[in-house]
Amino acid sequence: MLELRTAAGRSREAVGADTGLSQGALHRIETAKTTPQAGTLNHLMDYYGVTDPEKRAAMHDLRKRSKQLKWLELFEGGDLPDSYRTLASFEADATRMSGYESLFIPGLLQTRAYTETIIRALLPEAPAEEIEQRLNIRMRRQEALTKPHPVALWAILDEAALRRRVGSLETYREQLVHLLAAGQKPNVTIQVIPFSTGAHLGMPGAFAVLEFQEPDPPLVYMENAGGGLFVEADSEIVWYRNSFLRLAAQALNPQDTAAWIERVASAAE
Repeated sequence: MLELRTAAGRSREAVGADTGLSQGALHRIETAKTTPQAGTLNHLMDYYGVTDPEKRAAMHDLRKRSKQLKWLELFEGGDLPDSYRTLASFEADATRMSGYESLFIPGLLQTRAYTETIIRALLPEAPAEEIEQRLNIRMRRQEALTKPHPVALWAILDEAALRRRVGSLETYREQLVHLLAAGQKPNVTIQVIPFSTGAHLGMPGAFAVLEFQEPDPPLVYMENAGGGLFVEADSEIVWYRNSFLRLAAQALNPQDTAAWIERVASAAE
């Protein structure tokens, strides 16, 4: 793909601006660290002016044989946004993730029942097949925490994310107990910002900073009702990193967080 972009005389920034593909995703495609979906590959070949049927077929054959998250192939052709697929690929390759959540338990720390309840609430008209697809992908994404060289996850949650009862009481309690167990893993750090803290930098919304082995640049991921957004400008990444550290300073430390979650779980009725 790098050769195609070079031949077309396009900079990575120009391709990102014209196609909507994040520069981080494009970098990883060009360095063979992630594999584009078939639709994304077609879009890029159209953009680069590749019209030769044999060359296009050869690119698709290379895509099928390339190193990638093989389980994502099972969900190709569905209604999942490209940004969601890209996030799964980034999570699988990240060395460190530092994330803040204001309303949800972080995806990598959700139980299956919690995830299913959230998906049904956000997509009330989605067919059962799509719900099952998204649910299975979420569970597979969590392998980033348990693989031989797992990602180091540092999650900060606003109290609202833990107080909101998602699903049945059993589902709610199960999720809190699951958080407690996850926080005992050497690669997982969990902190909570209690309501008593008052106003803080995280109130505008959730974000996650993903870091990779050099020379891959870090990036920030944000998600809203309109889909996912990747932020890659150096100045913005510095701002989010600093904001995360300020939030960590305001949050309860991991030990006090665990005790706090235990109290909430015990009091849940």
